[in-house]
Amino acid sequence: MVGYLRSVGRVGSVIGVLFAGTAAPVSAQTVETKLLVRAVSRDAKIIGTNVGGAEITIRDVETGAVLAKGTQLGSTGSTELIMTKPRARGGTVFDTEDAGGFLATLEISKPTLVEVTAEGPLGTPQAVQRSSKTLWMVPGKDVLGEGLVLVLNGFAIRLESPMPEGTFPGGEPIGVRVHVEMLCGCPITPGGLWDADRIEVVARLLSGGEIVAETALGYAGESSKFEGALPASDPGEYWLEILAIDPERANFGRAEQRLYVTGS
Repeated sequence: MVGYLRSVGRVGSVIGVLFAGTAAPVSAQTVETKLLVRAVSRDAKIIGTNVGGAEITIRDVETGAVLAKGTQLGSTGSTELIMTKPRARGGTVFDTEDAGGFLATLEISKPTLVEVTAEGPLGTPQAVQRSSKTLWMVPGKDVLGEGLVLVLNGFAIRLESPMPEGTFPGGEPIGVRVHVEMLCGCPITPGGLWDADRIEVVARLLSGGEIVAETALGYAGESSKFEGALPASDPGEYWLEILAIDPERANFGRAEQRLYVTGS
């Protein structure tokens, strides 16, 4: 199912040169060859339109030329197939109706080693991660169906409180509330498919690069929300750092913003 995917065609090409005796060089004929790419969140689903999608870039490794570039859009795919149903070799996991992906049309004239890079989710700049693979593309041999899958590790974190550049009176604790989700936008809840009890969420207050206060943030009773309070600090300028940690699945997230503590 590829008709709903955005495609980029003829962005670049690889030209071969043939010689016949003393004849002038002749350009080899290029062949349109399709490559479907899917960027997915580690231990979660496809990175789709709901989180801004992912930027896909395809380069010729030999020449460095960009053969195709664009944004992966679409849905996050089937939760049952991706997350809960046992997988059989050759079975469908990602290739379902409206599932996100990026369909590129490359024009190549010979077997070409390409590097495919995915960066996302584009809707949360502090959460953007990158993954890349290389593979040989053979003229006329399309890669469709499940496509080439690139996995992005991490969490997306959005600070809800305090507000950017917020100020707090000295002598009072600093309340912190954040939204933490998988890179695909999948929700985190206690005991859920993406289990809040397995993820450590921490708030830190830094001054001059040194940690001056730290606290764990607990589940706030609402999907993907975590909250807590940092102890009162002396007046000054600080950076608030939020970390989401799941080493078992190699997923980590980080966000930061500046805040100020005023005199009491």
